[in-house]
Amino acid sequence: MHKPDISLTAIIAKLRQLTGETIVLIPISEGEDSRAFRYDHAAGSFVVRVNRSIDGFAKDAFVWKHFSSAALPIPAVVDYGMLEDGNAYCISQMAKGFTLQELSPQQLPPVLEPVADIMAAIARSDIGSTHGYGPFDAGGNGRDATWQAFLSAVSAYDWSRVAGFPGAGRIDDLVRHCMTLIPSCPNIRALVHADFGSNNVLTDGRRITGVIDWSEAIYGDPLYEVANILFWRPWLECMEQQARYFEAFRPDLVRNQNVLACYQLRIGMQQIHESAIDGALADAGWALERCRVIESTLRQG
Repeated sequence: MHKPDISLTAIIAKLRQLTGETIVLIPISEGEDSRAFRYDHAAGSFVVRVNRSIDGFAKDAFVWKHFSSAALPIPAVVDYGMLEDGNAYCISQMAKGFTLQELSPQQLPPVLEPVADIMAAIARSDIGSTHGYGPFDAGGNGRDATWQAFLSAVSAYDWSRVAGFPGAGRIDDLVRHCMTLIPSCPNIRALVHADFGSNNVLTDGRRITGVIDWSEAIYGDPLYEVANILFWRPWLECMEQQARYFEAFRPDLVRNQNVLACYQLRIGMQQIHESAIDGALADAGWALERCRVIESTLRQG
């Protein structure tokens, strides 16, 4: 999804309606699909994000309300809704710090253990009042009946949409290989951020100060979180260092190569499909090559 064309006038008007004041917006680091601004008010510092869709913001509100804790800091969602220009907005308290992606290689080692602890806290979240697997809605209920149904959903994608994409001829084989690995995957149901480890984790350099943007969150096997980090390790230094941390200090998390390969291929197939449709051919090409390497490594092992 492309970032929205926004009207600063519409945002400022909404904030004036909510606060009674004219707010000064300061642009900050953004996600792939949202515009983001910081502003200060008598009640504190806040972030306002703008997206074409309200769905991710509704999930943020649900996750904050039900899962935020001392062990899992999630910025409070103050308000969300629709702007006059047709875009959705979400206002949340600002978590101080830098994203893992913004840290230098030398700054990453002290936060690797705290990041792993946060990942474990996500997996321990009490989701007993919800049902289903895969992506969940604003009420916290998952789309799929089983974990295997979520994993196999990539086989039902409209791959004709990417038929003209360079290397598309490999996709059928990759999807088939992913499908053969699904029966070995456990039907575990836990909270999974599903976009964890880079620009959605904030730190002050010692501890984690916030986990943000839960729009991709799902219910399923917590190892899917690990697989996401492994998949993206060649792309980002923060992912590479987290992967090395698991290999050195949490070998139990990287032991099941078949399951991790299945999840990485699933992640890669979704990335290829979404990137190709958005016209991000370089990203799709990178993901396709990454899937090829993962598959080749599994076959050799």
